[in-house]
Amino acid sequence: MQLSRKSILALFVLIPVLALAGCQKGGDSTQPTTAVTGPGGEKTETRTAAATEAPLVKSDQDPQHPIYEFETSQGKFTVRLDAEKAPMTVYNFRNYVARGHYDLTIFHQVLKGSLQIVLGGGYTADLKEKAALTPIRNEAHNGLKNCRGALAMARRANDEDSATCQFFINVADNDALNFKSRSPNGYGYCVFGEVTEGMEVIDRIAKAPVHDTDKFVGLPVETVAIKSIRQIK
Repeated sequence: MQLSRKSILALFVLIPVLALAGCQKGGDSTQPTTAVTGPGGEKTETRTAAATEAPLVKSDQDPQHPIYEFETSQGKFTVRLDAEKAPMTVYNFRNYVARGHYDLTIFHQVLKGSLQIVLGGGYTADLKEKAALTPIRNEAHNGLKNCRGALAMARRANDEDSATCQFFINVADNDALNFKSRSPNGYGYCVFGEVTEGMEVIDRIAKAPVHDTDKFVGLPVETVAIKSIRQIK
């Protein structure tokens, strides 16, 4: 698949397509599956969420806004989730965390131009994709904005309800990614949390040297690993 380089905005819109298109939905073949169509018209299989949900860690301290710690090869940072504004998206993220999905994944795309984001959660250090669960409904209409430090979900550009496991953190205010209308192009990207400590770690990742390959745009030259994500409050 060839990426358009007409503008950094067009580039970002295509990046989730590339990143999510190859997330072949897999796992235990004995579990129920549903056929879905990828951006190139290919058929893939995805396990239903009901068949794969892991038990979530329950918090007795403000359960609507749990705090998670990300340990990366560049340091630690913490994120406060907002289940009040984005309940399905937060549940989806917590489910992936509970399954250990994000352990030893990487930040595989860093954009530095008109849009400034760091994106990860779908690939291992050897650039192999991890199996994902059923895509979720987009909650970008929740009023939360893609401002500096906001945590949001990546998705296919031509399908507003296609987010699975990949997330990004806004390094700057990215107004172009906010909800504008209920259409694939206008729906925007759902924010479901914010960095509360360690934004300097995100800035370090954002400043890392990057290069383009035949499959990735803005891939860090040196691997930026997500060692683990754990609920701490």
